[in-house]
Amino acid sequence: MSVEEALGHALRLHRAGHLEPAEKIYRAILGLCPDEAEALHLLGMLRHARGDSAEAIVLIRRALARVPDAPGAWNNLGNVLLESGSVEEAIAAYRRCLEFVPDFAEAHNNLGTIHRSRSEWSLAEDAYQRALQLAQARAEAGEPAELLADVHNNLAGLMLARGRLRAAVDHACRAITVSPGQVGARKLLGLAYYTLGEFDKAAEVYRSWLADEPDNPIARHHLAACTGEAVPARAADDYVERTFDAFASSFDEKLQRLHYRAPMQVAQALEDACGAPAARLDILDAGCGTGLCGPLVRAHARRLEGVDLSAQMLQRAECRRVYDQLNKAELGAFLAARPAAWDVVLSADTLCYFGELGPVLAAAHGALRRGGRLFFTVEAVRDEDAGPPFVLQPNGRYAHTRDHVVEALVAAGFEAALPSAQVLRTEGGEPVAGWLVAACKP
Repeated sequence: MSVEEALGHALRLHRAGHLEPAEKIYRAILGLCPDEAEALHLLGMLRHARGDSAEAIVLIRRALARVPDAPGAWNNLGNVLLESGSVEEAIAAYRRCLEFVPDFAEAHNNLGTIHRSRSEWSLAEDAYQRALQLAQARAEAGEPAELLADVHNNLAGLMLARGRLRAAVDHACRAITVSPGQVGARKLLGLAYYTLGEFDKAAEVYRSWLADEPDNPIARHHLAACTGEAVPARAADDYVERTFDAFASSFDEKLQRLHYRAPMQVAQALEDACGAPAARLDILDAGCGTGLCGPLVRAHARRLEGVDLSAQMLQRAECRRVYDQLNKAELGAFLAARPAAWDVVLSADTLCYFGELGPVLAAAHGALRRGGRLFFTVEAVRDEDAGPPFVLQPNGRYAHTRDHVVEALVAAGFEAALPSAQVLRTEGGEPVAGWLVAACKP
């Protein structure tokens, strides 16, 4: 088998999701031909898919050193850099791509996303509109329309953020027309109608989605959020898994754009309560996701474990190499099965997927040793005098009143603790209000 044939076979495996055998072939090719640019590029993309963005960047840069006029590799390098938080380097990579091919639609689309994250609204719209023109032409020429749907979806999100709700509806509808399976567009369309106050139309979006996919947990969850009917006590496991598996690769970068503060707030609360790091605590990162809390609290830990429902998020957390063990499990059941296992349980923005906090806080109480501490954040109900102790918001997350948080803590057996008001992130240019809780098991 020639190098070209082996590369083609590896690429077919790669595209089919068989990453381990594909990686073995790429590495075998590079063992024979260390400077084979396409093998370096594709192995870099594979390593990124497996959660090792640092190696991915090194490999793609090596490929570009050999073949610098490869626009696809520059665009992919930009994607990896962006998802790794190196925004300026990502911009440089996208611009390098466009130097070689000014009509590279994906690079315009990606630059639009960066401009949107910086609230550079006009620049974002210009970049998206250029990507839209190019993607439309490609679709009309018979190429797959996934990019066209993605650009419409991005424009829908931009219009929603700018309050141009009718335009958001239009672009979301176009995305769904081009690609009926566009999950993001269907969510945005429902949210746009909800924001317009057209609640019946919002509900119809989700009902139509469920008619197409009766078992779709995302449609089911957002229909409950939209109508207030059949609201679950917590988000279903399949909703959480599917939602977070879908954007694990870009999770850190997206939260960075939202000025995400919860991990730092939880870590600071731990240090305020427990003093300077001394590597003496057994800590559980409850709902660890990609592991954003891990590096912040590792120095406090004798042993640090994480638990999450999303396998893709856990794969990213593993790459941080700060956890002694990572566990795929539903949080409440995991805690309940491990009595008196930890000195500290901390949770940054995981309990916003629980409505009724009583059961999970009782499980956390049981999982802590005497004198153990619980730190967590949840979103705050905007008007505490207007309704129930918690609400399922249109974005799919729950928000809680201060009274509900306090009552659930006391009922679970914790010493009375007063949640402190915090801004957890920004969303659509607006601050997201929340509660930071530090509680102790007597």
